[in-house]
Amino acid sequence: MIEHIVLLKFSPKTTEKHKEELIRRTLLLKDVIPGIVDIQQGANFSNRSQGYEMGLTIRFEDKTSLVNYGPHPAHQEVFSYLKEIGLEDSIIVDFEI
Repeated sequence: MIEHIVLLKFSPKTTEKHKEELIRRTLLLKDVIPGIVDIQQGANFSNRSQGYEMGLTIRFEDKTSLVNYGPHPAHQEVFSYLKEIGLEDSIIVDFEI
């Protein structure tokens, strides 16, 4: 299995409603993209986050599923929305478990 971890930092113009909608859209990906075992996403509450406001983890069946996830149209729609609402930066880590 593959664990995909994403940390997100938003611009000041990004509202809480935007973030809630992002979470809603992201969680739906499990039902449309093959190879996703689980998705979790939520707002950060730690003061050790260096400004990253949201975390996302996706567990994939294998590396092929992760590779296919990137260009999948449903993922691209969520990523476009993320940029539209004011993504400033992200950190991504992938590892095998």
